[in-house]
Amino acid sequence: MLTKVKITTGEHVLTATLLDNATTKAFVAKLPLTLPMMDLYSRELVYRFPEALPANETKTSGYEVGDIVYWAPRHSFVIMYAQNGERISDLQKVGTVDSDVDVLRHVGDVDVTFELLKD
Repeated sequence: MLTKVKITTGEHVLTATLLDNATTKAFVAKLPLTLPMMDLYSRELVYRFPEALPANETKTSGYEVGDIVYWAPRHSFVIMYAQNGERISDLQKVGTVDSDVDVLRHVGDVDVTFELLKD
């Protein structure tokens, strides 16, 4: 079953669809949650959890703009908002932002709130 979440940063409100996997289930169990996310590499917002989330489907892959991923080596929860063509090892896909992630391009380091969307 796919899970829908609301992502809020400042005045920007996005929605996302999360996949059904162990990483997503561990993340959803923490919701609602506000994370201080860093703007890295002019392509992603990232938060590094102090503890590892389960990630039993990691692989080396590219990513699409709007992907929400978990990078296992640094416990990094990531929203990809720009593309540079890089392939990344140990990447676990968590979901996809359904809205236009281009608004994230200019927010810098920011608090991001994740909440379950009710049907």
